[in-house]
Amino acid sequence: MKPIARGKWRLAAGMAYFRWKRYVQWTFGRTRFAHEKRSEWLRYVHYSHQTILLRPLQNVEMWMQHNKVINLRLAIARLDGLIIHPGETFSYWKQIGKPTRSKGYVEGMLLSQGRVTAGVGGGLCQLSNLLYWMTLHTPLTVTERHRHSFDVFPDSHRTQPFGSGATCFYNYLDLQIANQTQQPFQLHVYLTDTHLVGEWRSDMPPTRTYVIIEKEHEILPSIWGGYERKNELYRDVYTLEGERVEQEWLTENRAYLMYEPLLPKG
Repeated sequence: MKPIARGKWRLAAGMAYFRWKRYVQWTFGRTRFAHEKRSEWLRYVHYSHQTILLRPLQNVEMWMQHNKVINLRLAIARLDGLIIHPGETFSYWKQIGKPTRSKGYVEGMLLSQGRVTAGVGGGLCQLSNLLYWMTLHTPLTVTERHRHSFDVFPDSHRTQPFGSGATCFYNYLDLQIANQTQQPFQLHVYLTDTHLVGEWRSDMPPTRTYVIIEKEHEILPSIWGGYERKNELYRDVYTLEGERVEQEWLTENRAYLMYEPLLPKG
């Protein structure tokens, strides 16, 4: 379907409605949200991953990425050490809170309707992307995740399948992760000079490994003009001895391309 261009008043009204709806869910819903933090680390690392902080992108000024690092440092201070006990759910935005200037957040890169812009708290999608990817390699269950509607940048140096991230926007585009296991999990996130690093830890060692695979990947012309990209993600589950136990369907992704996918002639 063709992307819908909505007016600013329509967007503002929709944003207010969905934010109010989220506050009601947080306050009166039956979900038990994680809130305990510990400075002592649980013994076993179930999965770790890192992503580079400063990555040159076409038509993106580097000051936005430097400001992104400031925003990430504030956000991970709210997440580092968080324990998700059995039966609890982690909410990205409930734990971080609203990113505002009064809390020290600055303008960073935001993607809005496929366009690069600047906004307070910009750049926190890198953190939600990291958490989603790490969670897919653990027994934890993703109960809410929102895909990116636009594919803004070409696959230069891509190391993960298309659509393996999670977009975020306070507070209704949330990332929620439930612990439906019988053991606690702890989140450890931190910055180095060059990377954003994360770990999921537990008090029991892992019994499975996971491989994320892509199927049905296509880039197709749309009848309204432009191109649409889609795929499906699956997860292969293995024992520690390397025997495949099962394959799980994870999600379907669809996004509008904001760049020319065809190679130039010659």
